[in-house]
Amino acid sequence: MDEWFKDWFDADYNALYAHRDDGEAERAVRTALETAPELGRGPVLDLACGTGRHLAPLRRANPLAFGLDLSVHQLGEAPVELRPWLLRGDMRHLPVKPASLAGLTLWFTPFGYFSEAANRELLAKLTCLLQPGGILLLDFLNAAHLKRTLVDEDVLERGGIRVLSRRTIEGERIVKRMTLTRLDSGASREVIESVRLYTPAELHHMAETAGLEIRTELGSYEGATFHAETSPRWIGFLQFKP
Repeated sequence: MDEWFKDWFDADYNALYAHRDDGEAERAVRTALETAPELGRGPVLDLACGTGRHLAPLRRANPLAFGLDLSVHQLGEAPVELRPWLLRGDMRHLPVKPASLAGLTLWFTPFGYFSEAANRELLAKLTCLLQPGGILLLDFLNAAHLKRTLVDEDVLERGGIRVLSRRTIEGERIVKRMTLTRLDSGASREVIESVRLYTPAELHHMAETAGLEIRTELGSYEGATFHAETSPRWIGFLQFKP
């Protein structure tokens, strides 16, 4: 389960999360640029960029933005015009010089995949890549809202696939185990997602320990104010002030 992300982000993933569309990404990036104009200037790296949903609108505002993802499939599905600006790699080992980035963005919960120690080490490494005043945008789950609204089990059909999902809180992680069955052939597979949950207070402490300040925190891609009990997401704009 520790390395579940290496095998999951393929065509089935895209079918399951097709409702996360370009329109949502456009709104999210527009809000980000209004909140932190620094992301519109200088080199900005979109980590775990996938097919480039967020990178595409970001590059329209900032031609120095580029992306990185581990999944060969996701990068191969990116629009042709984005591909010169894409790298394949593991976010824990980035081919980027220290203090070279004006910003980093981590959309749709790519933080928290790893162990507690590795997550903290990652945040420290990312901070070292930022220029003074640089922005790290961290789009994360709101743990309190997730725990209160968690659906233990459900079934849905998307893209010709029936998905049985079972969700559990295991220690400090949210674990989602899925059985995917193709409607045309009946073939099935098991996949898993596992993310370390952090409260906003824990994220604040981790950021401060890494040398980052919380400049703004939002509760939605439309820019709603963050509310601890009701906001579905915690979107933090963290600034490096050495």
